[in-house]
Amino acid sequence: MAENVTLFDFFSSFCGPCKVMHPIVEELEKEFAGKVKVVKINVDEPSNQAMVEQYQIGAMPTYIIEKSGQVINSFVGAQSKSTLVNALNQSLSN
Repeated sequence: MAENVTLFDFFSSFCGPCKVMHPIVEELEKEFAGKVKVVKINVDEPSNQAMVEQYQIGAMPTYIIEKSGQVINSFVGAQSKSTLVNALNQSLSN
């Protein structure tokens, strides 16, 4: 992987907007394969609580873009696909 960019998708199985966003995240995962690592984190799972606390997640869905271990962008709530695509492209070009 040339770039060290990760998209974290914090979601809940009980969250309506998360369900709406799921197909978009799946598309992004395919479109950015080999460029962006997509990590889906179900906040309802006890094993994920450390990450929820680390990133101070308070609302779902939350999307965090990291590059080389540094948070460079974040979004809370349902987003348009173009918003996330633009943010990911920007993170890859910087």
